[in-house]
Amino acid sequence: MVAEAAVWAALGEVQDPELPVGIVDLGLVRSVRVDGAAVTVGITFTSIACPCTDVLVEDVAARLGRLDGVARVEVEELFEPWSREDVSEAGRIALLALGVT
Repeated sequence: MVAEAAVWAALGEVQDPELPVGIVDLGLVRSVRVDGAAVTVGITFTSIACPCTDVLVEDVAARLGRLDGVARVEVEELFEPWSREDVSEAGRIALLALGVT
């Protein structure tokens, strides 16, 4: 069994495919559930027409699949509304450094 904190830490390492900013800091990760060796992650996207949804799902599954104690990873695509308010302070700083305002 993997700890939920370890899952969040690993998700913090996954970057958006279009920007070198973590998906947790961008506010894309909405939920994490750990049930024994199974992990389910709920993610949303900055837009419903995001061209990188498949890449993002694959990156999340691949990163979590490397965690000790994880036998199964499910990524739920939630398509919940996303806004700039979902971005963490660290994410805002990273975006500003990239020239994104």
